[in-house]
Amino acid sequence: MSELHKFLFDGLPVRGMVVRLTDAWQAILARRAANTDSGAYPASVRHLLGEMAAASVLMQGNIKFNGALVLQIMGDGPLKLAVVEVQPDFSLRATATLTGEIAADAPLSHMVNVNNQGRCAITLDPLDRQPGQQPYQGVVPLFDDLQHKIENFAEVLEHYMLQSEQLDTVLVLAADSQVAAGLLIQRLPMEGSGNLAGQTDSVAREAMLGRSEDYNRIAILAKSLKREELLTLDVDTILHRLFWEEPLVRFEPLAGETAPKFACRCSQERVSHMIRSLGVQEVDSILAEQGQVEVACEFCGLQYRFDPIDAAAIFTGLIPAASEPPPPANLH
Repeated sequence: MSELHKFLFDGLPVRGMVVRLTDAWQAILARRAANTDSGAYPASVRHLLGEMAAASVLMQGNIKFNGALVLQIMGDGPLKLAVVEVQPDFSLRATATLTGEIAADAPLSHMVNVNNQGRCAITLDPLDRQPGQQPYQGVVPLFDDLQHKIENFAEVLEHYMLQSEQLDTVLVLAADSQVAAGLLIQRLPMEGSGNLAGQTDSVAREAMLGRSEDYNRIAILAKSLKREELLTLDVDTILHRLFWEEPLVRFEPLAGETAPKFACRCSQERVSHMIRSLGVQEVDSILAEQGQVEVACEFCGLQYRFDPIDAAAIFTGLIPAASEPPPPANLH
């Protein structure tokens, strides 16, 4: 099952999280693979989208925010757009839009940053948004200060956290067809009453970044975590291997009913209402040409199919149960 673990280093200005998305991630991939029009994602897109999913859950877990966190990558390559959305209850969904062929081993720049036009956007959209209130959005490029293309997506987000939150952050991300996982280590804000009162100026605060010997030591340990270890080892083993000499304080993990989970807002009822809005004549025309009405969710890729009897029921008020592909055997 998917799980999210939070921890602190006792007495040190450092916190961390580990996320492992298993059933939630597999459900996202299964819906896309079952779509007869698009098919499964190429391996390189799957790896990137999985890293984005793990990172999004970590970022949502790192803030106190009653709203959706949306992580997007867009640019000038064959991967037009990749999006992950995580709600406050850690329900998530993800999608990617492709406009061309993408090699299984394509790096980030080849997919979305061919001419350094790629961007990463993080949007916070409040659930209780007031009239006229706009979501907060931060955008960072997919290149460093020297205009060199960044190939490691974790580095993009580390740059974002340093820019937007002025906090040193280490991210280790990995994904395959079964697991999307991530480790976050972050230096806590400056201590002291001056900082709490907002009296420490930004220049002094920025000068302090990265100067904690404790943080630097722990960051080096975190960066030693290999991709294969992150994907195959359980959380207890990972934390013990990395930080067995550190004063680790762990909190109750989010697992089971509280764990991160896949959820898309599409439904048979919503699709039925959309078909009804087309009108009887338009729907009859589609049925005459294709034999059924097929609608696919643009986000998760799930296809809803209505035969003539199903379609007729929509207009008589008896909304049918559209046919859906069965879930994979290893999902519940």
